[in-house]
Amino acid sequence: MASDDESKKARTVEARARSISQNVRCTDCGSQSIEDSQADVAILLRKLIREEVGSGKTDKEIYKKLEEDFGETVLYTPHFDLQTAALWLSPVIIAGAGVGIWAYQKNKQKTNVHLMALNLIRNVPLTPRERQTMLDLLIPPTPQRRWWWSR
Repeated sequence: MASDDESKKARTVEARARSISQNVRCTDCGSQSIEDSQADVAILLRKLIREEVGSGKTDKEIYKKLEEDFGETVLYTPHFDLQTAALWLSPVIIAGAGVGIWAYQKNKQKTNVHLMALNLIRNVPLTPRERQTMLDLLIPPTPQRRWWWSR
């Protein structure tokens, strides 16, 4: 029974250590996590993380210690603060601007057609451009003549 509990505890420590190691960047490689890297620093960091997890520290405490020792760039996910706000919010801002521009163009198009139709009903003269727009909308395109050999 005791060995069962010990092996279960060892598996949970290993799983937590691997999870943390996946989120920590190798200081030598830069593009790999320390879990995937075989650099000496990565091996030492993995060993340090396993010791910290085994001693009962929480994930936050371990991340904080790594950040204090190696700087914020050692973590894959930067913290949300004033300096990184643009980084975190830029996708939302760009998507919002795109949707806003699309909605404005769509609404502008509808509004102009509706206003032109109201002006026609009220007998308000249309400008040549408005007249052409209304004609383009109201007159169906002429079907192109197709010959039997071009099908």
